Amino acid sequence: MNTAKRVKGNVGVEEYRGKLRLRLPRTVVDGGKQVYLSTGLDANEINRRRVDSIANWIEEDILTGNLDPTLDRYREKLGTYKQPQLTIVKPNTPESDVLQLWVKYCEFMKPQLAPTTYRRDYARKYHNHIQALPTKDLSQAIAIRDHLLTQLTPNAAKRVLTYLAACCKWAKASGLITDNPFTGMSEDIKLPKHDSDAIDPFSKDEMNIIIKAFEETRPHYAPFVKFLFWTGCRTGEAIALQWKHINSDCTQITFTESYDSQLNIRKSTKTGKTRKFPCNNQVRELLLSIRPDAPNPDQTVFTSPTGGIINNNKFSTQIWKGTRMGKKFYKGVIQILLDEGKIERYRCPYNTRHTFITLMLEQGLTVTTVAKLVGNSPEIILKHYAGNTVPLTLPEI
Repeated sequence: MNTAKRVKGNVGVEEYRGKLRLRLPRTVVDGGKQVYLSTGLDANEINRRRVDSIANWIEEDILTGNLDPTLDRYREKLGTYKQPQLTIVKPNTPESDVLQLWVKYCEFMKPQLAPTTYRRDYARKYHNHIQALPTKDLSQAIAIRDHLLTQLTPNAAKRVLTYLAACCKWAKASGLITDNPFTGMSEDIKLPKHDSDAIDPFSKDEMNIIIKAFEETRPHYAPFVKFLFWTGCRTGEAIALQWKHINSDCTQITFTESYDSQLNIRKSTKTGKTRKFPCNNQVRELLLSIRPDAPNPDQTVFTSPTGGIINNNKFSTQIWKGTRMGKKFYKGVIQILLDEGKIERYRCPYNTRHTFITLMLEQGLTVTTVAKLVGNSPEIILKHYAGNTVPLTLPEI
C-alpha cells in the first residue's frame, strides 16, 4: 500500500510497505524522472516528524540550488548512509585510476577556486559521484558513462562527464595519461528543453502582505525581509552586510561579500565583483531606523535575535516557512499566510530577489540598469526576467 502525505512545498513523504520514504519533485529532475530516498524508518508519528524535517531541508536545498544529487548528505542525517560497495573490474595503475586522477586535479584546481566551490563541488559532490563508480579504470570510460546515465539524471550525468573530461585534459597536459577518453562525451547527452519556471516572483500586494505579517509576528526579522524585497540582493549578501559597507548618510550600499551559512564562512559575491547600490528614500529610512548611534563598522547590519549572524537555513525553515523538529514546531510566517489564503503559493526567501527585479522592470528601468543593481548580466535579466514581465494592459495601436 502506498499512501502519500504531502509536505508543505515540493518534497513528499510517503509510506511504502510500512516504511517512510521521501519523494523528490519531478520538476527538479531533467526528463521528469521520479527520484525517491528510502529512509528505512518505520511509518510512525515520531519517525514521520524526523523525516518531515529532512524533507524541509531538501526542499530548501532544491529551491536555493544546493541539492546534493547523491542524496548522501540527507542519508547521513537520517543515519542510513552506507559507504558504497564498489566492484572494480580490474586493478588500476595510479595513472589509469579516475579517482586518483580526480584527487590530483582537485589539488591543482584548489588555489584557483573559491573555498565554497572547492568544498561543495570538487571535494564533495563530484568526488562522491566518482567514488561511487563501479569501475574507475580509465579504459572503461564508456561503461562509466553508461553507469552515470542509469544512476543520475541526464543533466547530472552530463555535468559529471564534463568535469571528468576537464580532469583528464589536465592529466594529459601534465603527462599523466596519453589520451582523454571523455573528450566530447558530454556533448552527446541531449537535455530536454524546458520553459523557465524557476522565476516565480511575489506580486506587489503579496510583498506588502508578507512585510506586514513580519512586522506583526516576527518584528525582529521585519527589517531584514524589507531589505531583501527592496534591494533584490542575494540572501547571503544581506546576511554578510556590515555597517562599514554603508556610507554615513545611508544613501549608498557597497555589496562586496556574501555569507555561506552551511560552511560558516564569508566569501566574495557570486560574481566575484563589488557593486554599488543607490538607496531610495524607502531603503535609506529603513537603514537609519536600525542603525546604532555609533555603529561598529564590523557589526553586521541584520542579526539574529541573540545578536549573532543570521543562519540562512534556520531563517528559511523555521521563520519563513515553518517546520517541525522533534517535539518543537516552528510556525512559519509564510505558512500562516498560506493557511489564511492571503498569498497564493509557497515561495522561498530567494524569490524576494525575483520580486525586486520584476517590479523594477515593470517600473520602466532598463535591463542594463537592473542588471547593475542586482549583480547579474543583462543577458540573464533578458533571459529569465524580461520575457516574463507582461503588462496588465496593452496600449492601443
